[in-house]
Amino acid sequence: MARLFYALIFSIFAAFPAAAQQSVWVQIEAQRTLTGAQDAARGYSAAGVEDVTGFALPGGWYGIALGPYSAAKANTELRRLRAARLIPSDSYIVDGGRFRTQFWPVGGATAAPEQPNNAEAATPPPQTDADTPVEPDPIQIPDETRAQAQASEQLLDRDQKRALQVALQWAGVYNGAIDGLYGRGTRASMSAWQEANNHEVTGVLTTAQRAELLGAYNAILDGMGLQLVRDDATGIEMQIPTGVVEFMEYEPPFARFDPSGELDAQVLLISQPGDQTRLFGLYEILQTLEIIPTEGPRSRRDRSFEIEGTDSTRHTYVTARLEGGQIKGFILVWPAGDDDRRRRVLAEMQASFATVDGVLDPAIARPDEAQAIDLIAGLEVRKPIRDRSGFFINAAGDVLTTTEAVGDCTQITLGLQHDATIAHTDENRGLVVLRPTAALAPPAVAEFQTGVPRLQAEVAVAGFPYGNVLTTPALTFGTLADIRGLNGEEQVKRLSIFAQAGDAGGPVYDNGGAVLGMLLPKIPQNGQTLPPEVSFSLDATEIVAMAQDAGIEVTTTSSVAYMTPEALTDMAADMTVLVSCWAD
Repeated sequence: MARLFYALIFSIFAAFPAAAQQSVWVQIEAQRTLTGAQDAARGYSAAGVEDVTGFALPGGWYGIALGPYSAAKANTELRRLRAARLIPSDSYIVDGGRFRTQFWPVGGATAAPEQPNNAEAATPPPQTDADTPVEPDPIQIPDETRAQAQASEQLLDRDQKRALQVALQWAGVYNGAIDGLYGRGTRASMSAWQEANNHEVTGVLTTAQRAELLGAYNAILDGMGLQLVRDDATGIEMQIPTGVVEFMEYEPPFARFDPSGELDAQVLLISQPGDQTRLFGLYEILQTLEIIPTEGPRSRRDRSFEIEGTDSTRHTYVTARLEGGQIKGFILVWPAGDDDRRRRVLAEMQASFATVDGVLDPAIARPDEAQAIDLIAGLEVRKPIRDRSGFFINAAGDVLTTTEAVGDCTQITLGLQHDATIAHTDENRGLVVLRPTAALAPPAVAEFQTGVPRLQAEVAVAGFPYGNVLTTPALTFGTLADIRGLNGEEQVKRLSIFAQAGDAGGPVYDNGGAVLGMLLPKIPQNGQTLPPEVSFSLDATEIVAMAQDAGIEVTTTSSVAYMTPEALTDMAADMTVLVSCWAD
């Protein structure tokens, strides 16, 4: 009896180190499919992340985690890997209580958690994969009989039944109508869910099983802090994830909710008076914002619009509607790669969105020193990496500019509105012909001067010296300093004119409005920088030769005429176009 007592005492105290050092994991993401989860785990391992594990989760999900660790080490690893951007910023520590069958590493069990040094602790013999087979989880004992489950189910109202169908659909076992009617399709999905979650398959969910399904469905919203917010200033009421965003300021037409923590999410309420014209204008303006990526579907109707934009960093959704002379809607900006949670939050926001009395007063925010031309209501406008000038060379809408203007571009636009592609490139001459993707009808096209101009004659360059800050081209006047380059080059002319970088690619006019050439970009050579008034123009004859080689029709003239500066300015405005180079 005494021997048994001492053995019991020893076993109790021997268990204390393990209990004090309980294993925890760092959960980094969850996937809806086993294949997707295995690919994700493989990707983290390939990126150098250690201790990657994977477990099945309730509701048909598959979790990717790191561990097991002691609590102290888990916190250390969480901070280290977040700082190194090797794991998502919303990763968190779990106790593993929801983990089920392990699927990663394939065929292997995870390493044991770190234990404190204990000289008296016995070291267990190493185990192989073959020693620790993964056993299937046992079937859980139901909390109700099938008859009891049917009786409790009959107490549910139509909305509660719809909610269960939505959760079954989310779990990937139901693809029927969300109508609150439980036919064969719903019963089959309940059976599939029960089988996947180790419950007795009856086709009728018990009270506890319904709670488990809805709990798994809503678990993804843990920490989101969804609350019904009524904002009387904007006249909008809706669910907002207050756990990750907080109110920042009113910047008409927006009420801004900025990130409150590590999750880079943002919500903007849209509220302004207006009509259809203002609705359509808002639709166009919003697409210039940095927070709305260019890739994604867009739709505009008579009284509403939707915009969705995605890139490698964010996924943005925008909607607005015109009713009773008021435009109201919202914007949700969410980090890329967190699509399941984004969809759930967005669905809650869409379902709860409602308008109340009131519209945002444009005078609610006073002007301050933070105003800037490249900001709209405090939000940064998407900017090109380079702005240069170009000009129409034929009635088809082809635009001539420099090769320097379009280097390393993923997108080229004309006048910030029309997409264009490269139709022809002449590297030797530094020329590019751009062709708009949609047909344009230019109000004026170039007429190239093939005659020899007079030295010291007045010339003018049309261009966009300040990029898209000015909506129309500026005309800069100067003189023709030489009909050749500094080293006697016949293909260029030297100008005495104070041109800016944005003017490059613009037309150089004589005083009769004929185009003498195209302004070349200022590129220092051999470490030399020329005086600011020295610029060069590629001769019109070189441009005509390039056009002939490319099979592009252009107009030439050898006549000499005179045009007033006012008339020349008007013609330049019709012929010259802003060429913008964009990157993803």
